[in-house]
Amino acid sequence: MAHALHIVVCAGIAPDPLQTLEPVSGPNGPGLKNEMVLPAVLDPWAACALYEAARLAASVAGSKVWLVSLGPKAKLQQVMMTVGQKAAFDFVPIDGPIGGFGDAHSTAAALADAIAALPGLDREHLLLFGGWESATRGAGVTLQLIGERLGITDQFQGVDQITLRDDGSFEVLERVEGGRHQVSVCAGTPAVLGWATGNLPEPRNNPQIGMQNMRAMMPALQKAKPATLQPNGLRYVSVSLPKQQRETRIEKNMSADEIACELVDWIGAE
Repeated sequence: MAHALHIVVCAGIAPDPLQTLEPVSGPNGPGLKNEMVLPAVLDPWAACALYEAARLAASVAGSKVWLVSLGPKAKLQQVMMTVGQKAAFDFVPIDGPIGGFGDAHSTAAALADAIAALPGLDREHLLLFGGWESATRGAGVTLQLIGERLGITDQFQGVDQITLRDDGSFEVLERVEGGRHQVSVCAGTPAVLGWATGNLPEPRNNPQIGMQNMRAMMPALQKAKPATLQPNGLRYVSVSLPKQQRETRIEKNMSADEIACELVDWIGAE
């Protein structure tokens, strides 16, 4: 029988994608126009990781799930009012800036410190979950950096499925090119899994789970530690919306190399 798991899900919040997002430059660097009044959602990739974590924890007796998220407390509270009804977890908020312009190294440092300080966390049986991608800033390295700071060397990215075995090992399906999956077997925890979309639908709202979560969420939000993300020399010269442009040309018998070269030339001319 598999040992009880301690699953930590790192999940950011993002502006609702149905809103019009306009980048602006401010005194603290680039950001989004009226960012604090835009409705927010849990990052879609991280949400898949949370649902998979809840399913996995329910299948192994004694397992526990933490959700660690960095963002303004007001936004975190708004998002958790909905997410808290989807799955059972302990919420660990970090009061910090939102947006897609934060440095991945500073973000990883803040999240890793919060995870290391979790009371009762068994790092020998830890599974660190998060999104393979991000709806805010697809740096693709934040989760990896957190794992490295915590000393976790077994890492898998683009995960769609994890299957536990009786001896404590587990099988992982990772996305690779050509619409295929790479099958890997890990001897056991700890491990980092960056999730793609997984196989689970979004759970229905469960008011009972929501009430159970909210009893601990509100005190946790009040005690959220502030975090200041250092730019680490990161500087943006300008930010702007991408131009809408469509040029259609029909070509026959062009090789992949010729297409790639033409695309590179076109991008370089912008």
